[in-house]
Amino acid sequence: MSELRLVHLTYAGMNKPTASVEFGPDLTVIYGASDTGKSFIAESIDYILGGSQAPEVPEADGYSQILLGLRLPDGSPLTLLRAPHSGTIHLYRSDHRSVVTAPADTQVTAAHTARSKNSLSLFLLNELALADLRIRKNEAGASRALTLRDLIHLAVIPETRMVAPLSPVLSSAAASGKTAAASVIRLLLTGESDPDVDTGLNAGQRRVNKGKITLLDQIILDLQSKLTTNENVRDLRDRQVRLQASIDEHSTILRVITDRHLTAVTTRMKAAEELATVESRLAETGDLVTRFRLLEDQYRSDLDRLEMVTEAGSLLGYFRVGTCVFCGAAPEHQHPGHSEHETTQLHLAVQNETAKTTSLLADLLPTIEDLRGQFETLTQRRVSLLHDTARMDQEIAATQEQLAPMRARMEEHLHARSEIERNLELHERIDELEQRRSHLDGETIGGAPRPADYVPNPILTAFDQAVRRTLEAWKVPSVDFAEYDQYAMDIRAGGRARSSRGKGVRSVLHSAFTTALAQFCLDNGRPHPGFIVLDSPVVTYRDPIMDDEPVGEDVDLTSHVVDHFYADMLGFPGQAVIIENGDPPLNVLSEARIYRFTGTGPGRHGFFPADPQESTADTLSPLNR
Repeated sequence: MSELRLVHLTYAGMNKPTASVEFGPDLTVIYGASDTGKSFIAESIDYILGGSQAPEVPEADGYSQILLGLRLPDGSPLTLLRAPHSGTIHLYRSDHRSVVTAPADTQVTAAHTARSKNSLSLFLLNELALADLRIRKNEAGASRALTLRDLIHLAVIPETRMVAPLSPVLSSAAASGKTAAASVIRLLLTGESDPDVDTGLNAGQRRVNKGKITLLDQIILDLQSKLTTNENVRDLRDRQVRLQASIDEHSTILRVITDRHLTAVTTRMKAAEELATVESRLAETGDLVTRFRLLEDQYRSDLDRLEMVTEAGSLLGYFRVGTCVFCGAAPEHQHPGHSEHETTQLHLAVQNETAKTTSLLADLLPTIEDLRGQFETLTQRRVSLLHDTARMDQEIAATQEQLAPMRARMEEHLHARSEIERNLELHERIDELEQRRSHLDGETIGGAPRPADYVPNPILTAFDQAVRRTLEAWKVPSVDFAEYDQYAMDIRAGGRARSSRGKGVRSVLHSAFTTALAQFCLDNGRPHPGFIVLDSPVVTYRDPIMDDEPVGEDVDLTSHVVDHFYADMLGFPGQAVIIENGDPPLNVLSEARIYRFTGTGPGRHGFFPADPQESTADTLSPLNR
């Protein structure tokens, strides 16, 4: 599908410093102080794209040209020039960002009427290949051509419309525009243009239609007999919301208990594995201690025997000089040093053996002590592991007792939800068949056929899922089960219509609707300009309730909603321009085109230069990051 891209918005005038912002190809964020021209940017874009009311602020006095730079679907540049309070738009097939004095390539009218042949709407719709699409304009089935304003109304959202109780699909509260607004939404969601009204059926065709009506009546009665409750669709959906909330609560509790059970089982398995290792090591260590104690006893016995040898040698005179105790020779018959040599050799042998055995014993004793320490440590660890396994067994048993009834209740809830979904499907099928029957009945009467004025349920369900995914991605509280009610032509969330909520929730739901609609169209090749402009999409505070403001239930939106909103918008498939007061997250500052208006502080004052001598280059540059 062809798409447009916003390139820049520029205010120019003779002897006036140029005021301009350049839009990034994906995400542009304009934020900062109040009264600096942020909302003025969104209103100016809306005006130059065919709006009827030019925005007015004192700073705009003296500027005679409003320039909007566009990138056409074929990649070529286009500049729209419109003067304040003028019904003519000048088209230039080039990029202009200062006062333009050259003649325009084409001139078109800003407003589109039934007789328009040279309007901005026709020009841009031709570029988007949407000029042949038609929508219904009244209940009788008459149609008109799609206009650019039908699309811009759903893509450029100023702040006043963002928080208004009026439905996002309506441009005013007048009843005359509701049929066209519903037809536009149907066109965007289905991609199907409304047909021109044709003549009625002939007599033979009406007889065939009567037979079809009879068959449809029988099928409808059969489907109605399969309904298991007398509740209508609204009651079923309300019960579905309550049941889903209960299921979510039970799921959370089940997840916690299951995690506890899994943790206990895992801990029990690890403890059992370690216990087996400890017991094996304990047996090995005990065996080594026993063996080394036997060796210690042997060493001590050897030392005792060596001591006995020494004592016996002293008593028997082995270590005295005189008659040789070894050969019996008298001193006078002995060689010189004979007795001393023999005695010394024996004495040295005993000493050496004693020293060797003593050394071995000295080495053995620390080893025995170390093994005994290991044995005691392993014994204590074994006791601790036995205690842990017993405790984990108790935890496993307790969690299993808790899981059984919770799972039973969850199965009951899931069965009830399945019944509700089945009844809703039957109601949807019956409604669809009744719509077909009504269509055939109208044809049978002979009047002009009435085009379908509803969005088929499968497509509407897909769009509802897109809205829910958007709100879930933004982490917005208290907006569960969001859906577009095509009959009330409003967004419902948390069981309540958007119009009955406070400003904060109205703003977020309007932003989510616009974003989800654009993403749905871009992802499915449906008609769409390709860009969105959101002014104050996420309100993070409650405004004081004014006397003329209806009281609605609001929700405080914390900063994490803003963070998730910007994180989601970084992945938006088209072009997005976000206008907010608060600072965006740091990751957005590095990944998007950023403008920060400081008011009286340092940096860029606002959209219009505060100093008349401020250069155009400074005005055009985004925030220095």
